[in-house]
Amino acid sequence: MQRYSVIEEKEKREIVLLRGSGCVYKKCTFCDYYLDSSKDEKANFALNKSVLDKVSGKYHDLEVINSGSVFELDMDTLDYIAKVCKQKDITTLHFEAHYLYRNKIPALREQFKGFDVKMKLGLETFDYDLREGVLRKGIDEKDPQVIAKYFDEVNLLFGVSGQTKESMERDILLALENFERVCVNIMCDNTTAIKPDKEVIGEFIEYVYPKYKDNVRVDILINNTDFGVGE
Repeated sequence: MQRYSVIEEKEKREIVLLRGSGCVYKKCTFCDYYLDSSKDEKANFALNKSVLDKVSGKYHDLEVINSGSVFELDMDTLDYIAKVCKQKDITTLHFEAHYLYRNKIPALREQFKGFDVKMKLGLETFDYDLREGVLRKGIDEKDPQVIAKYFDEVNLLFGVSGQTKESMERDILLALENFERVCVNIMCDNTTAIKPDKEVIGEFIEYVYPKYKDNVRVDILINNTDFGVGE
């Protein structure tokens, strides 16, 4: 498992994949990332510290992800993130959280006061029926403006049956309209019942990808390890 990398394109930053207690939601039908977790907080901190010790601060920007939400990281890890960022002169911090944690975000921002905290949401799509009926994200809000009140950045998931080139472009446009940054993830094969739709992925590559591949606000991950972390 690769847990540290440097993103050298668009918004240049370092990225770390840490380990927490595990996603408390675990109902997304397409996701098995929660398998990278442990209830042993001491072991998690030891692992996370070894990863965070690789951070150099070269771009003053650090993205912290884990298989779930930032709120599932132990307190020692959170304290160490702040310590490392102060030592390395990092000014911008990106965290990820499920929508169910939205009311805890103000306290997290206060905890990391002094840093420019960017919160990222795994929304996957603005298509409510697909998102909740098929992907089961557990986000009952339909209004993008309401969702964006809590989050700065958004993840989208493309390559799922039922999507079209029109719906995928609509998702990107809505994301750009309501969020600072967008990360497009192409569905990759995993242990879940949701499988990549090659026809949908082909439409994305042919019609949508060329329009947004150079947009500095849009990251596109054709493979889920394109940021250099994961396995």
